[in-house]
Amino acid sequence: MSHAEPGTALITGASAGIGEALAREFAAHGHDVVLVARRAERLRLLAADLESQGVTATPIVRDLDSASAAVELHGEVTDRGLGVDILVNNVGVGTYGPFAESDLDEERTQLRLNVVLPVELTRLFLDEFQGGGKVLNLGSMAGRAPGPGLSGYYASKAYVNSFTEAIAEELRGEVDVTLVCPGPVDTEFTERAGMSDSSIGSVSSNTPEAVASAAYTGLMNGETVVVPSRAMRVVDVLGRIAPRSVVRRVTQWVNSGR
Repeated sequence: MSHAEPGTALITGASAGIGEALAREFAAHGHDVVLVARRAERLRLLAADLESQGVTATPIVRDLDSASAAVELHGEVTDRGLGVDILVNNVGVGTYGPFAESDLDEERTQLRLNVVLPVELTRLFLDEFQGGGKVLNLGSMAGRAPGPGLSGYYASKAYVNSFTEAIAEELRGEVDVTLVCPGPVDTEFTERAGMSDSSIGSVSSNTPEAVASAAYTGLMNGETVVVPSRAMRVVDVLGRIAPRSVVRRVTQWVNSGR
């Protein structure tokens, strides 16, 4: 615990992967946490574990895949008097495969969770941050390039990346806004997206704990963009230098089957 109160962090998608790692990271630094996810038992166990470490962990079981999810979540947090000082927009999904063969409902879910939800939650909670507050948005290295085979996912992360950097500049000196751009991470995401046979992660992969640690440090240091992997920083530079046509083909190969 520092001499100042660390503040309460609300984390979406907190029951597994990077979200769980972020919850543990914030709790380890003395933050109370509000944990939001749809898997009740995993959320309950995580909250109990974190409370045993001396912080208050409030689980909110909610499926965020609905048009009213952000307003309802914000309303519940407000009604329960859970003062949130840090908003962590982590939840996200990916649709894998040729866009022409994609399921439109899954594409809508991807847009709701990856784009609409963080935009709405950020807007709603900014009104709560009186003279401070922080926002941590989970973007992706995927948002730095077009992504054949994961076209909607890459595009959604491009939105998050651009949006977060833009509002970070708008709010500079008022609210700290940080974008974290992981590359491949060892989580359930790849399997849930139906990407088990892709080449993603075969070159370089990171752990949720390493991503969470880098993201937390960057947020607390007021950094605007955090790329928590030396290998991904190199990839980012190469992607900016290479012709766009080459970037597209390389990304298609990465996203294709092994």
